Amino acid sequence: MLWVKAFHVIFMVTWFAGLFYLPRLFVYHVGADDDVSKDRFETMERKLFIIMTVGAIATTVFGAWLLSNYAWIAYGSSFWLLAKMALVAGLFVFHGYCFVLMRDLRRHRNRYGHVFYRWLNEVPVLFLVGIVILVIVKPT
Repeated sequence: MLWVKAFHVIFMVTWFAGLFYLPRLFVYHVGADDDVSKDRFETMERKLFIIMTVGAIATTVFGAWLLSNYAWIAYGSSFWLLAKMALVAGLFVFHGYCFVLMRDLRRHRNRYGHVFYRWLNEVPVLFLVGIVILVIVKPT
């Protein structure tokens, strides 16, 4: 099970790397003035989104594997695990919202400025802090 846990963490890091960087690409995208730069950002965003989606799916698969083998039996009704799963569900909502924003930028339907995307860039940090504290501290 240590291998499963290791891969769960590896893919979680991959997913978060994408969640941290995609909104930063949005900041640069809305600041781009020429079509060549906008096309470049669209390509970068699309490729990063694919990588982070693979990370999200693999994180979920390995996390479910961990739950199915021992964690749910040991911790299933624990506050920290239920709260962590709620935060992970929130991450999927954020992930989907990033997809919508990316699609809108690609279709030239952006409704926000760079300040919005700078704030959006901080959202994954809140999720990460919450998840790590719940997993390490395991508050009751």
